[in-house]
Amino acid sequence: MAEKKKIPPYVITCGDEGVQINHGTRLAFAGSGYGLEGFSEAVKALKKLLKTEIRIASNQENDWFKAQLDLKDWEQVNASAQQQVEALADQEKLLYAGYLPFADPRKLKHDIKGHMVRPKRVHVANKICFTLGGGEQVYNLGCYRISADWAGSVPKKVAENLILPQVKFYEKVAGKKLALFYELGGELDEKLAQKNLKMLQKIGLKKLEELPERG
Repeated sequence: MAEKKKIPPYVITCGDEGVQINHGTRLAFAGSGYGLEGFSEAVKALKKLLKTEIRIASNQENDWFKAQLDLKDWEQVNASAQQQVEALADQEKLLYAGYLPFADPRKLKHDIKGHMVRPKRVHVANKICFTLGGGEQVYNLGCYRISADWAGSVPKKVAENLILPQVKFYEKVAGKKLALFYELGGELDEKLAQKNLKMLQKIGLKKLEELPERG
């Protein structure tokens, strides 16, 4: 009997295009979920769907925290992001893995490894990519990421209140409207991934294209 492929652990991180997870599967929420209405419902749905413990990590130079807490100094932002995400881990019963810096890939707690790879204080993404089938499958520096792997498992209003502010935020960071893409791959059944896609369309995100596979 063939041995079942071991799935890297799931980790909630910010959807900033600079966040790269070298070991682990990324579930992206702006600010790692801090201050997002409906985040608790999404976490509950993800735990039920993925049937495993989920990690959470903070990262350096997080624009979401800078805006949410109205901070001007990046050192304050970095310190606050770590404190608030660790508190969020306790609140949502997630495993706090640590902090992703602008440095070589760092081994964090709970079997997660990653770092920041975009240039400091510069954003280069030109699109938003939703994950639908079980987290990020292929890293892409051109994408702000939003996890919608849970969207078909919650009421429409919860999905709307959690997803649309993230879209608006990344467009504000980019200073323009962004093309919307999705990724169906992952450990979830394709029917569930399609259900998640339908929910994105129901909340008004009609112009969605499948993210091309990179050769």
